[in-house]
Amino acid sequence: MRASALCSALIRTPGPTHRKWANASPITPDCDSIGAVGSDRIPTLLGGLVAPVKRAVSAATALAALAGLTAYAPSAATAQVPGPPRRPPAAPVWKSCHSAAFPKLWCASVEVPLDYAHPDGRKITLALSQVPHTAKESLGPLLVNPGGPGGSGLALPGLVAEALPAAVSARYDIIGFDPRGVGKSEPALNCEPGHFKSVRPDPVPHSGAEENANIERAASFAKACGSGKYGKLLEHIDTVDAVKDIDAVRAALRAMRISYFGYSYGTYLGAVYAKLFPQRVRRLVLDSIVDPTGVWYDNNLNQDYAFDARFKAFTAWIAKADSVYHLGSDPGKVEAAWYAVHDALRTRPAGGKVGPGEFEDTFVPGGYYNGYWPDLATALAAYVNKGNEKPLVTLYGNNVTVDAAGDNGYSVYTAVQCRDAQWPRSWQTWHRDTQEVYEKAPFLAWNNTWYNAPCAFWPTGSRRPVDVSNSQLPATLLFQATEDAATPYSGGVIMHSLLKKSSLVVEEGGGNHGITLSGSKCLDGYLSAYLATGKVPRGHGGTADAICQKLPDPVAAAAAAVPAKAAAAASGPAPATGDKGLHKLLGTRG
Repeated sequence: MRASALCSALIRTPGPTHRKWANASPITPDCDSIGAVGSDRIPTLLGGLVAPVKRAVSAATALAALAGLTAYAPSAATAQVPGPPRRPPAAPVWKSCHSAAFPKLWCASVEVPLDYAHPDGRKITLALSQVPHTAKESLGPLLVNPGGPGGSGLALPGLVAEALPAAVSARYDIIGFDPRGVGKSEPALNCEPGHFKSVRPDPVPHSGAEENANIERAASFAKACGSGKYGKLLEHIDTVDAVKDIDAVRAALRAMRISYFGYSYGTYLGAVYAKLFPQRVRRLVLDSIVDPTGVWYDNNLNQDYAFDARFKAFTAWIAKADSVYHLGSDPGKVEAAWYAVHDALRTRPAGGKVGPGEFEDTFVPGGYYNGYWPDLATALAAYVNKGNEKPLVTLYGNNVTVDAAGDNGYSVYTAVQCRDAQWPRSWQTWHRDTQEVYEKAPFLAWNNTWYNAPCAFWPTGSRRPVDVSNSQLPATLLFQATEDAATPYSGGVIMHSLLKKSSLVVEEGGGNHGITLSGSKCLDGYLSAYLATGKVPRGHGGTADAICQKLPDPVAAAAAAVPAKAAAAASGPAPATGDKGLHKLLGTRG
């Protein structure tokens, strides 16, 4: 079906008028203007067009959805899958990939089946990294994941090994990996190079034509992913297949059990692994936790409210530092200045590169980590107070990855999210839901919708989300900040309720995404004790088992110039050093 036909069939009524654009007419996309960018393949798992998934599926439903998947060592959740035991992959051959940033890092690869229903068929390659244990007694592998989906994990073992107390890290083989389709794993997915090349259409549509332009971009990306060399691969880029890969890595390492430490999307990846392979889990740490009952459409809508609140925290921080930034002592005035710049960039992109969409992208990292706030405030103040756009253009280059690595990360992000769960196929639903959010929380609403919009046109079928509820695990440790925007606090509470032996450590008032190994002695103390002994804190009432206070907000300081991004390393995993080390590795959008 052509995108124009799909649009005509599904859009019945005009959307509401935008509050911020008082003179705009109600938006009804011009379906005839959309090119042949759709797909004939519509997911049929729920019988055609589907509504957002709002609740966790039952255990029985989850098992049914997983039927037919083979594993190296089936858990109770997959024990009914027929088939003889499979040989584990060949053990990885480790070679030095040391760098100045990570002098203890080793790299290898392992082959796994593309399709676990046909384990003797086509193979793909996963890239691995390791900081090996040095203690006499080892606790085995600790697999670490930075999130995404689409994030490379090859550098993370180096950071984790350096950040943990030496007595703790010495007892683990700390293993990183590029999930299937990512980075140095082969084949690497790159659906449409240059998809984020500037200047893109304004994310906030002022007319049907503008909305159509973004619809066409999303549908074109989905079509590019499903055509050509990636068609077969795309059917096997999802969380369940990635979890099977984790167990294949375990088998290749000849380990009976593994420990796992995941951030952001990596928390869902770890929870699904623990569901399918509970007997393979020694220790499980989840930091900045995905709500497993909102995968993924609902979670993205909920993100919009949380990011808007975090943006308001940022503008309030600027207002308190009016003597530095001179944008006003009223947070509302600072916020108005930001939106005024957003509007101005519609007609005159900064440096010919930064339009409204790029402007939003530049400020998104501030919602993940407040360490970016001083540079963001400096760039905003320079533009508003002096008409100097150079700091903004420089910061766009620093914060937004428009290169092959960025294209690859986004391709895998989209493939996993679209394949993991059902998404609305009616653009009317997307428009209505986004507009409802935008009226209350405008900062990221439309930007986030377009980021995920290829899922409205995705060319493969979709799975059902996995019910991760679990009473078979040993004690597990969860970390969550109360003001986290990317994975709101409620997700940590829900995961805590579903993992029956879990303990929840809360950072009260914290808004950063990824809170361990980033400077909090309180949080890191609980993490280190658990990894060393398996013991977790236990509360005596209330949601949290332990509470740590947030770290202080950064000191306002107007830099003489926003520093340019350092050149990438010629080879090996990219370094992530300095005050933003962890958060450079974790990235954004996951």
